[in-house]
Amino acid sequence: MIARMKNLSILLTIALAAVVIVLLVGLIAMARGGEFNRKYGNKLMRARVALQGLAVILFLLIVFTASQNG
Repeated sequence: MIARMKNLSILLTIALAAVVIVLLVGLIAMARGGEFNRKYGNKLMRARVALQGLAVILFLLIVFTASQNG
């Protein structure tokens, strides 16, 4: 169980880092404007929402696993 929580924690950390990276790239693209923003701005924000959803699911799995340990 502890190994499972450790693995989930690592995955959660990776997911949160990915959210921050995509968010920053999207914000910089919006601030600068231009062709890159027109082409990828919406896709970046959709990716951010999907990654946030994954992070929430991983967080809930960690909480559920911790509650099973008693």
